[in-house]
Amino acid sequence: MRRVNALNGCGLPEGPSLAAGALLVAATISGCALPGSASIRPAAPLKVQAWVTSGDRARLLKPEDAGTFAHSPPLAANITVDAGKRYQSMVGFGASITDSSAWLMQNRLDAGQRRALLEELFGRGANGIGFEFTRLTIGASDFSRHHYSLDDPPDGKPDLALAHFSIEPNRAELLPVVKEALAVNPKLQVMASPWSAPGWMKTTGSLIQGSLKPEMYDVFSRYLLRYVDAYAAEGVPIFALTLQNEPHFEPKNYPGMRLDPPARAAIIGRHLGPMIEKRGMKLQLMDWDHNWDEPASPLAVLADPVANRYVSGVAWHCYAGNVVVQQKVHDAYPDKDAWFTECSGGEWKPEWSHTLPWIGRNLIIGSTRGWARGVLMWNLALDEKFGPHLGGCGDCRGVVTIDSKTGAITRNVEYYALAHGSKFVRPGAQRIDSTAKVGELESVAFRNSDDGSIVLIVCNSAPTAQRFSVTFEGRSIEVDMPRESLATLVWSP
Repeated sequence: MRRVNALNGCGLPEGPSLAAGALLVAATISGCALPGSASIRPAAPLKVQAWVTSGDRARLLKPEDAGTFAHSPPLAANITVDAGKRYQSMVGFGASITDSSAWLMQNRLDAGQRRALLEELFGRGANGIGFEFTRLTIGASDFSRHHYSLDDPPDGKPDLALAHFSIEPNRAELLPVVKEALAVNPKLQVMASPWSAPGWMKTTGSLIQGSLKPEMYDVFSRYLLRYVDAYAAEGVPIFALTLQNEPHFEPKNYPGMRLDPPARAAIIGRHLGPMIEKRGMKLQLMDWDHNWDEPASPLAVLADPVANRYVSGVAWHCYAGNVVVQQKVHDAYPDKDAWFTECSGGEWKPEWSHTLPWIGRNLIIGSTRGWARGVLMWNLALDEKFGPHLGGCGDCRGVVTIDSKTGAITRNVEYYALAHGSKFVRPGAQRIDSTAKVGELESVAFRNSDDGSIVLIVCNSAPTAQRFSVTFEGRSIEVDMPRESLATLVWSP
């Protein structure tokens, strides 16, 4: 990073420059005492620290001194940050602790390696990236080593009393890892989603494909609350549920279930919502939990006046459509939160120079500008063969890769992209106003509630380096970003 100190008009020489190749900042000193004039006390300097990750991997969350804001005119390419305009408060960033992720951590890492990895992912120490948000699967997904629900009677017959309900399948790997993550970060927010109801509740009689029988709406609602109760008894509080992962998709080789809007509205409005209300639970219900390409589906549920009162927000995935629909749904129902709950990297897009800015502009920036209070990638950890998995995605990447033979950890592009938000935006931070887009640059800004620090995340999607200025409270700083990169700038007013 190279810093240039312009002459200040008072005869001061240029200061020393930083090492070449780093973030370029020009800070012009604005005030000086002239002979025979009254001394003018300058405003306190606003020093800026930056962290940069580039698509060529030359910089990986590299800390860099970005200089100081000054009373100099902004460049034509300018991002203005306004802390006076505030939007949603943040829960945080993270990834899902799937059965596969937990199995790898329990069986391919020793206790010391596992603890070190969880402290890095969920901790806020010097080496921690501060994940504050995670998602669990209620029963199996494609990233499980076998397919199961939490109520699989031996005879396969309906179990309306839920006599066979058990979280035993989660005790060997998943629960221990989640508990250890909570020990690292006791404020970790945990949500959960089913991939399928038990087969005996469905039209197919199987975890694979089919829809929920209407006569099973009540018992399915009780099944979900049994899960919440069982996890609470284990010291794992679930703050939110979605009714069904990807309810418009029926995969052919792993658990899934179709739930169209009328079914979701009926379950939420006549069964699950009233049960939660009657029990006085603070449990939140998010609708949809599927892609950006069908906003009409959550809008249909929210249009149901009975269901609407029990829905706290809408959850989104990245695999089709455009992130801008989050804003449109929020505009229609501004009292409902937005959440981003799943996106996976994979070998279909291995190039960092493409994937890093894509995640930056769509998830870290686009989704939070679209009112998301939390942002999740999919698997927290997978092995070098993109598993273990049973059906479904055969080339999905985890946020980290755990070598199944050596336990070595590889931090993938998703790790660094998430860290540009998670390491600096703390729980309770509020999104504040910033210029959305300047050429190939996009940004989002936050104000941390604990110390008032400002966090500005900028994505450069261009194939060339970009020079721009940032303006805050009448002062500016000039910045050069490498091609195809993410930068996080932090300062304390």
